[in-house]
Amino acid sequence: MSSMKAVIIGPGNVASQTQMIAPEAVKGHAVVQLTASALNHRDVWITKGQYPGIKEGAVMGSDGCGLYRGKEVILNPGLAWGLSEACQGDQFRVLGVPDNGTFADFISIPEEYLLPKPVHLSCLEAAALPLAGVTAYRSLISRAKAKAGERVLVTGIGGGVALMAMQFAVALHCEVYVTSSDQEKIKKAVSMGAMEGALYTDEGWHNDFLNKSGGFDVIIDGSCGSSFPLLLKMLRAGGRLAFYGATAGSIPPINPQLVFWKQLSILGSTMGSPSDFQEMVDFVTLHSIVPVIDQVFSLQDAGAAFRRMAEGRQFGKIVFDHSI
Repeated sequence: MSSMKAVIIGPGNVASQTQMIAPEAVKGHAVVQLTASALNHRDVWITKGQYPGIKEGAVMGSDGCGLYRGKEVILNPGLAWGLSEACQGDQFRVLGVPDNGTFADFISIPEEYLLPKPVHLSCLEAAALPLAGVTAYRSLISRAKAKAGERVLVTGIGGGVALMAMQFAVALHCEVYVTSSDQEKIKKAVSMGAMEGALYTDEGWHNDFLNKSGGFDVIIDGSCGSSFPLLLKMLRAGGRLAFYGATAGSIPPINPQLVFWKQLSILGSTMGSPSDFQEMVDFVTLHSIVPVIDQVFSLQDAGAAFRRMAEGRQFGKIVFDHSI
């Protein structure tokens, strides 16, 4: 038996570096040599004890790229989605705690969750794609049905999902706008194809932005919280608001008359089905989309990477290069 380095969830929900026995091949499973992986907010929430099903000693990490039988592959982190495209089944879970994840030298995973790495991406870029990519694709395209020429707002630009949603919307030839608490992040988004941005920390920002933009056909949000009713006011008649997270907390009361009179759709979205994942990879390949990388760390520097994520200053994905 050979050993490997890994980052596990340790006592007290601390991300801990360790050596452990590498997985061995079993029927129906692939043992992938991981070349790169990437952090998600999910990993930070696990270290805060704010995620269900935490299993001490499990390898962390949902995103990964690696080698299997001499070919480069990426991993679909949505396990056991189920039979319905409409929603995940009771057995659905995300790779990495309680299942062993990607912050290790090797992973054992059913072969059905492996797809060829898009050839235009490096292993680091490919590792940044899976979770953020499928979440953004399902929110924007499968759920909100965004189309060319529509006006799209993506909130909280800088995070992995928000950036992917923006890149997908730009590729669809939508008019894309963004919000952030950081003017530099807005400038970067504009340089990547966004039309304009607004600082949601400014008083009355939503009224000014609504007047400038004329309203939105689609809004993609990962925060919820107190700004959610304001987003609804910014939707045009027939508009769709898809949200994939609630980092700012619960949704306060909303005006039902606004929702039914304007025929608005409020759409919850979580990860994506195997079909969503395949379609997302095909879309990324067709449009030569490259995930944005914020910083690259080694697995030995996992603590610094987690701190970077917790600070919320990143623009793009925080990636681990397993070769350093």
